[in-house]
Amino acid sequence: MAIEKVWQKLDESSLKRVSGQLGVFELGNKAGEVVYIGVADARSLFGLHGELAAKIGSVENFRCEVTTAYSTRRQELLMQHHARHGQYPCLNSGSETLSLGRLSP
Repeated sequence: MAIEKVWQKLDESSLKRVSGQLGVFELGNKAGEVVYIGVADARSLFGLHGELAAKIGSVENFRCEVTTAYSTRRQELLMQHHARHGQYPCLNSGSETLSLGRLSP
């Protein structure tokens, strides 16, 4: 299942409510379409807060989910997106999606 949260505007004031925990996030455009699925992993400085702060100005919206199973959850979100739309989000690179399997509806 995709991240079932309301889109929030990606700006400094919204990020005040985002913690430095590990997890996954989706970035969206003005139309509410997912353009990137990312992760705040053990190598991320300041967790979700740090990863999202680095993206301010590049996209309009975000939604995130705190999870310790961030790697598996990101793979799941990417595969679900591909199953629904026939392609991966436009800002996810081929190296991020190369080894993923396929889900069928």
